[in-house]
Amino acid sequence: MHAFFLGTSLFLCLLVLVCLYRVIWGPTTIDRMVAAGAIGTKTLIILVLMGFLYDRIAMFIDISMVYAILNFIGTLAFAKYFEGAGEI
Repeated sequence: MHAFFLGTSLFLCLLVLVCLYRVIWGPTTIDRMVAAGAIGTKTLIILVLMGFLYDRIAMFIDISMVYAILNFIGTLAFAKYFEGAGEI
């Protein structure tokens, strides 16, 4: 089971790199914001999988919940900023 979780984590890391491409060279600001949110979501899953790998599930779930809240607040802050700037 550890091999499956490790393989899934590595695959998600590869998908994070694909989203990072969209963040850097995205055609619009909205595309960049969505890709950054997708990176945050994939990072949450990777954190939970690391919890399974290290047999410390409760600790990593707490960390991932805090990261989810920060990701959500950051997305709202960027949306509010770009709305005020007239880009959205």
